[in-house]
Amino acid sequence: MVARLLNGCTLALCTPPPALAAFAGRLDYQARRLGLRRVDDGVRLAGGLGFTLHTPFTAPVCCDWLSQGGGHGHAAGEALLQAASGLMSVHGRAGGAPRLLGVDYVSTLASVLALNGALACAVGQWRGGRFPRCDGSLLGAALLAVGQYLADATAPDQDELAPAVPGEAAAHPPFVSADGIRFELEALEAGPWLRFWRSAGVAADVAGQGWQTFQWRYARAMARQPAPLPAAAAALPFASLCELARAAGIALSPLRTLAMRAGDAAEIELRRRGPWAFAFPPAAPLPPDPGRAPAALPLEGLVVLESCRRIQGPLAGHLLAMLGARVIRIEPPGGDALRGMPPLAGGCSARFDALNRLKTVIEIDLKSEAGRRELKARVAGADVFLHNWAPGKAAAFGLDRDDLLALKPTLVYARAAGWDDDANPGLPGTDFMAQAHTGVADAIASASGTRGGTLFAALDVLGGAVAAQGITAALFARRARHSGALVRTSLAGAASLLCASPADPGCSGAFPTADGMLALDCRDEGALARLADLLGGTPADGLAVLACRLREKGASDWLPLLAGAGIPAARVVEDLARLPRHPHAGPLLGDGVYAQVNSPWHFPA
Repeated sequence: MVARLLNGCTLALCTPPPALAAFAGRLDYQARRLGLRRVDDGVRLAGGLGFTLHTPFTAPVCCDWLSQGGGHGHAAGEALLQAASGLMSVHGRAGGAPRLLGVDYVSTLASVLALNGALACAVGQWRGGRFPRCDGSLLGAALLAVGQYLADATAPDQDELAPAVPGEAAAHPPFVSADGIRFELEALEAGPWLRFWRSAGVAADVAGQGWQTFQWRYARAMARQPAPLPAAAAALPFASLCELARAAGIALSPLRTLAMRAGDAAEIELRRRGPWAFAFPPAAPLPPDPGRAPAALPLEGLVVLESCRRIQGPLAGHLLAMLGARVIRIEPPGGDALRGMPPLAGGCSARFDALNRLKTVIEIDLKSEAGRRELKARVAGADVFLHNWAPGKAAAFGLDRDDLLALKPTLVYARAAGWDDDANPGLPGTDFMAQAHTGVADAIASASGTRGGTLFAALDVLGGAVAAQGITAALFARRARHSGALVRTSLAGAASLLCASPADPGCSGAFPTADGMLALDCRDEGALARLADLLGGTPADGLAVLACRLREKGASDWLPLLAGAGIPAARVVEDLARLPRHPHAGPLLGDGVYAQVNSPWHFPA
């Protein structure tokens, strides 16, 4: 069914510069899984990648995605984009210094956004609008990834983030058992957390200190633990820790490798179909769109009902709002508790606002019969219903796909889950559990020289983008099929997409200078030879040895010298609060109570 979703559509892809090969590869992977026929355009775009979406129902949609945007012709690759966006610094917080993430994260996220923008243009055209182009930049995608952390760093009452010191990564999750098994732990409430650590021999007050910092993982990408906690884990074999966890009511997951996961039936299915699952009810007449055709943004006039918490689902709704949809966010009576989490900006949590500021908010008690009736009444005027409820909750509410599609057969019913429904491993569907179980954490650890994955919410962000993309694809497909659709995406699917092909390590990294850090990207022998010549060494020395000489001067001194030698380099943004003044990132941010990330899409007339 997935292979027929966009049957008859074609993606013509231009020849990418070497620095954007990963971006082009992930774009090609998604296009094929969605059923698009792939052809080569052969044209090169200076500093970026161009592609064109052809459909039987619309005019062609032409897309130019530059590396940095703003007319900058230099094609910056993964390492430089992670450096310039602050992503490298967020990932490195737990270890005390910026660090390359080690997977093609920006390239993957940008490819999802780029294809989503093209599909949105096709939807807008079919609804009577004129959307011949959708442009963007990979740097814009990278900034979207750090949007919550940027909001935290630039909010008026932001508490100073106490930095970790180099070598302190061992004080952060994941933990290591006595028999050497690295594992992630997930506790959603304080009680089970305290029971587990007390049963492992940790004093209650010390375990409580650990709980306080453990809760900051999602907010600040740090979770420094008191020394007795990792010591207690290291004193017990993993099997014993699992027994204690079951008794306490928390979850443990060992860090599996990608090789381990490759044989899972769920992973094989995800690789076959892509990170989305689609289903369609029997065809029904699609009524004409009310009102005028979309003008400024392609999804104008469409209504999305969103009932989501945390990051993945709210980000999906945020992206649909950026594409022009009217997103109505459903919160419980009294509002979402995360609204009050500091730092505040204009009376609301800055991190929460970064994902929800474009939405209309209503409060409905879905635990009551009256609340469920109200939601069903609102479905009649909606095009999309999006939720990220726990498994079984929708059915318990009487709000499952069959319930709502019976009310409105043309509805797109979307669920952004933790795990693929076909193979739930019985673990909480949270970012760090998904990283551990899917092999992403081990892949990041292996590539970036750390013990575990990243405390940056990598899969939540990518999963939100994948969910929004799946919804847009379903909106396009429903016009061709004259029916509604079920769309299911997951953090596990996002992980599969991220690791669909090996990361391109090139010869890159972040290195200290006399006054800050520089990221270098020497992906060919010529660049490494030029660097060796500039630094007075030989290519045989290798990048790490050569880069030690960067300490002799400051980053500002080195950048023009590196540029003159044709060596791709970028200053590592170590303080996110400085991003609004960054020459490339600044124009992609909006002014507000905190620094807001603008839409990653631009729709020229």
